[in-house]
Parts: sequence; structure tokens; C-alpha cells
Amino acid sequence: MLKNMDNSFDIYEIKARQVLDSRGNPTIEAEVLTAGRGYGHAIVPSGASTGTFEAVELRDLGKKYGGKGVLNAVGNVNEIIAPELIGEDSRNQRLIDNIMINLDGTENKANLGANAILAVSMAVARAAADTSSLPLYKYLGGCNSYIMPVPMMNVLNGGKHAGNALDFQEFMIMPIGADSFSDAVRMCAETYQSLKKVISEKYGKDAVNIGDEGGFAPPVKTIDEAFSVLLEGVKRAGYENEIVFTLDSAASEFYDEKTNSYVVLGESLSTDKLIEIYKDMVSKYPIVSIEDPLFEGDFEGFKEITKELKGIQIIGDDIFVTNTNRLKKGIEMNAANALLLKVNQIGTISESIDAANLASRNGYGVIVSHRSGETEDSIISDLTVALNSGQIKTGAPARGERTAKYNQLIRIEEELQISKYAGKNFKIPF
Repeated sequence: MLKNMDNSFDIYEIKARQVLDSRGNPTIEAEVLTAGRGYGHAIVPSGASTGTFEAVELRDLGKKYGGKGVLNAVGNVNEIIAPELIGEDSRNQRLIDNIMINLDGTENKANLGANAILAVSMAVARAAADTSSLPLYKYLGGCNSYIMPVPMMNVLNGGKHAGNALDFQEFMIMPIGADSFSDAVRMCAETYQSLKKVISEKYGKDAVNIGDEGGFAPPVKTIDEAFSVLLEGVKRAGYENEIVFTLDSAASEFYDEKTNSYVVLGESLSTDKLIEIYKDMVSKYPIVSIEDPLFEGDFEGFKEITKELKGIQIIGDDIFVTNTNRLKKGIEMNAANALLLKVNQIGTISESIDAANLASRNGYGVIVSHRSGETEDSIISDLTVALNSGQIKTGAPARGERTAKYNQLIRIEEELQISKYAGKNFKIPF
């Protein structure tokens, strides 16, 4: 039985289906229609190196799609969530998100699935924005002025994103010398093509195959070798003084819990020894930011490396998982100084915004991020601008699910006409 619908913003219909992500695995798409014919849709991404403390992504198990199907999550949207939300005002994002959280009844959204809840949460935001005749970034942001983010583009891969001997997962370029976002994309695309030539000449044509996020995965054996290749690519593109580097170690992936040590290039290292490696890297290369340098449970280690690497952005991803409770602990301890924000780690738009606001209020940087298993959905582009976070991490300037985010930001910048670019005179935000 339908609830009474008093205005055009009332949710009229919700439906979900199973679709595919960029790795060919199933994921969930939701559509929301309001009484005023406002329309919103959303497709949920999926991670490869996922944090232990992330909200639960519900999978079907069984034989189909190797157990990775999401038909149970789809059913939870169509049969449990939709009946509860029909007739609710789509502008009441927090209320709607809380209804779904309460329906689930667990701390990590294990019953309905964070993927089911997030699909609806994102689609509701889009439907409300459409009913309001507003772009999503303006609907979510409500600001008078906006900052276009500086991109972190993953161009060289190791770890879980590659099959080489490199333990660190992502080597990224950051165009701080650009005059605008579209200029930043151009600089990175030119550097990406330059890097492709460098790798092809050094390792052969087979070495320019790309990973999940569009980055190259050549048979690089050492950290110095990886940075040497990057430096040559940047130099050939002509951006030596305009592009800097950022690193995502994904250290939980090479942490050995039994020995409380890190296995890097076949050597077992203590936390202190690993921090010394980072200090050496920062002294030799133009690195401004390091993500997940240590194991996801090591708050003390994060505190230490943040203190040791002054002036470097230390980003917490797996340690915080976009969760305000974990972030509060980090803030209290001065562990890290920036938050990687991934909406599917926490499962709703309102909780994601809460985490971003908590970080910003306490002087932490906020980097809105994609996942390795992405989709053509570009909602994180709008969210980045809405939050004025100033930084976005969404892969190489290659593969449609990555370029979709950059192309949306180019559209937003054009629509704004006058906007600031966060990369110009870039400073770590703390």
C-alpha cells in the first residue's frame, strides 16, 4: 500500500538490478523516481585490497559468477528497503539513510548489505537533486563557491594491482602546476603517454599492459626503479617542476601478523625500519603524500610516521574506512593527517559526509576516492566538488570507468565558469 505523497519530492518508486563492474564482477544498480518525476540512479563499486573494518558487501556465494552475485542484495532493495521508503521525502537524506541503517540492524550493514544500502542512498540523492533541477554537486554542497580538486592519478602499479615484484600498490602523479582542472587532466594524460613510451623502450611492448585502475604494471623490481621510470616519464612530458608523486602502499597487504613485520622485497622489516624506508624515499623523490604506509590496525605506528614525516600528507584508508568512530580515534592520537573517503566503505551518503566534515573540522585533509572495481557512475566527482575537498583519487587517465570521473569534473568546471583549482600553489591542508 502506497503512502500519501504530499509533494513532488516524495519517493514514488525504487528498484534495483544486478549489473557488472569494471572487473566483470556483478554489482548492484538502483533507480529512484520521485512523484515530481525526478530520477536518480547509482551503481556501487567494489574494492580489491579491502579494509577489515569496512561495511559488508553482500555477495550471494553459490556457483553463479563464482559466488560473487548480488541478487540477494538486489532482493533486499526491492523487497525490504523500497516498501519502507516509498512516500518519504527524498530531500531527507539523513532520515532515509537512518531508516535503512535501522532496517539492517548491524554495525557493519551485514544483513541488508552495504552495497544494497549505498545504491539506494546515492540514487535518492540524485533523484532529489533532479527534482530540484540542480546539479548533484550543488544539491549536496550548497556553496557559493567551489574548488576543483587536484587529481591523484595512478599510473604505475604493484601489490594486488599487478603481477610484478613491487610490494607498494600504487605510484601516482599529482599535477600541482596546472592552472585549472582541465589543464591538470591534459598534463597527466600527456605524462601517461610519455610514461608508456618509457616503459615500452625499457621493458618491451608487453610491459605496457594496464591494471584494474589503468596504471601500467611493468616488471619493476625495486622502489628506486619504479621512481626512476616515473621521473623519466614526467621529464619527457616536460613537467619536472609541475608534477609531484603520491604513493599508496596498501601496507596491510604485505604485513605479517604472526611476526608483526612487513615483508618488502623479500625482506622482513619492523615498523621502524619501514618508516626509515619512507623517510629515505621522501628525501630522494618529490613525494607529497603517502596512503596506508602501515598496517590497518597500527594507530601507534601511524602516529609515529605522521610525526616523523612532517610536511607529508599521511592518508588513512584501511585504518579509518570512512568510519567516524575510527577517525575520531586517529584524530585523538594524531595518527595520520588525512582521510581517504570511499562511500562504499561506510555505506551511505550521509555517513560519508559526516566523516569528511569530521576530518575537515580537525584539520585533516580529505581525498575522495574510487575503488579498483569501478563503474561508469561518476558520483564521486560531484561529491568531491560538493565537499570542496580539493583532492580526488580515481585512477589513470585511461579506462572508461576512470575517465568518466575526470570527464564529469571537466563538465562541472565548465559549468562553474569561475572556480579555483586546488593544485595551484598546492599546500598539504594541515
